[in-house]
Amino acid sequence: MASIWHHRPNIDVINNSINQGTICEQLGIVITEVGDDFIKGTMPADARTFQPFGVVHGGANVVLAESLGSIAGAHVIDLSSAKALGQEVSATHLRPVSSGLVTGTAKPIHLGRRSQVWEIRLEDDQGKLSCISKLTLAILPI
Repeated sequence: MASIWHHRPNIDVINNSINQGTICEQLGIVITEVGDDFIKGTMPADARTFQPFGVVHGGANVVLAESLGSIAGAHVIDLSSAKALGQEVSATHLRPVSSGLVTGTAKPIHLGRRSQVWEIRLEDDQGKLSCISKLTLAILPI
């Protein structure tokens, strides 16, 4: 399989520079792996991400999903001539997560000149699907 990346994501640069001072840093989101056609990251299931019933807030799941898809989307295009902006995100929450890490994997469904669509699957520590999300990015010239 050929790589989808225009410039391959650098995990250290993303975690230690790009995501500093952002919502990713606040929620403890960390990029952990980059493959030829996916990006993977984690978010802790803890007080930063919980809702009042002690499980990960649906909005925190959406932040993880949109962050992974947006980071991936930006690395598929030539950032000297275009930018990727979130246009629509949806999430279906399937199983609550109350401890450990939520691990998300973003893979492209469509990589077009003007739009991208990403599927982001979130799992708990046992590998059980907890949320499935779809993100549409608009690709705009700069």
